Amino acid sequence: MSEMRQAMQDVKRAMGALSKQVPEEMKGFSDFMGPVLKPGRLNLKTKELIALGMGLTSRCKYCIGIHTQEALAAGAAPEELWEVAIVAVMMGGGPAMTSVAELQKALYRYVAE
Repeated sequence: MSEMRQAMQDVKRAMGALSKQVPEEMKGFSDFMGPVLKPGRLNLKTKELIALGMGLTSRCKYCIGIHTQEALAAGAAPEELWEVAIVAVMMGGGPAMTSVAELQKALYRYVAE
């Protein structure tokens, strides 16, 4: 099993456990996310690209994996994700650059399949 696939399964399992332990709070979080990602002045693809950039600058491999998958599903091309990566490096410096490795893994996982 690939490292990215394992990481995604781990976070989904943890989110499920969190939902069982604090269901009201997780429902609130889920209820918040729905309207945030609903197309408005920005479409879903743009919002997912922004989320990917934030995941890269915060060095969250789970966020990188999730938002890579969601951006691709929303119609983003891999080349757009690489452009997001370089903007994240501009804003986040060297630490963000090291997180590009997680983007590469996620792209391999979701584009290669």
